[in-house]
Amino acid sequence: MKRHLLVVLALVGGALAVALVTVGASAAPAQVGPPTTTAGGTAADVAAGNQLYQIACTTCHGAGGEGVEDRGPSLIGVGAASADFYLTTGRMPLDRPRSQAERKRVAYSPVQIRQLVAYVASLGPGPPIPHVDPKAGNLAEGNRLYANNCAPCHSSAGAGGALGHAVYAPPLNRSTPLQVAEAIRVGPGAMPVFGPEALDDEQVASVIRYVEYLRKPDDQGGFGLGRLGAIPEGFVAWVVGLGAMLMAVRWIGTKD
Repeated sequence: MKRHLLVVLALVGGALAVALVTVGASAAPAQVGPPTTTAGGTAADVAAGNQLYQIACTTCHGAGGEGVEDRGPSLIGVGAASADFYLTTGRMPLDRPRSQAERKRVAYSPVQIRQLVAYVASLGPGPPIPHVDPKAGNLAEGNRLYANNCAPCHSSAGAGGALGHAVYAPPLNRSTPLQVAEAIRVGPGAMPVFGPEALDDEQVASVIRYVEYLRKPDDQGGFGLGRLGAIPEGFVAWVVGLGAMLMAVRWIGTKD
């Protein structure tokens, strides 16, 4: 009798153990591998970016990034660099369609920008976010490249300037090194595109280093006068010089 009782208890205990293991296995979280990635970020970033895009961007750029006539261009193939530039500088969202995008307060958090960039990059191959080290650039080479390619629009001091009716080249004093590199690669607005065949990464680094230098240049021989360029500085010199001359003439005249 005792033997039968022990057998029954053993069977019941075994059944309970199997049940507990089964329940524990079903309740335990499944092992998840690393997230799949796309050209512009993780699949999770692309999905989250798509949700943000559908809320804020479809009016001008279309539900699939195909663009909307008279409102916004297609985003298919613009790449991560373009999306990151426009979002991190606050140029997007645009207040008035078809007007020049201006730098303003950034509308999205860094996480949201990463997600939107990932989604736009997933729409088609385009320029990636560049990785350029300004310290690797040469300041003298940057000066030469800037004078030949950038100064005609952004002025010799990086103060910007008018290009035509309601079109202007913005000042560069607020641009980060990454934003300068992105602008070179994607050509925002009226700016031409400088691809790797026009300026390689080392040359881009040199331009960035010179733009950084323009913020605090070594003004030898006098005051910087805001570094507005040769014409305003020459005008100030003429006004000060002529004013001093008139004062000298008046002083000499009163001596007689």
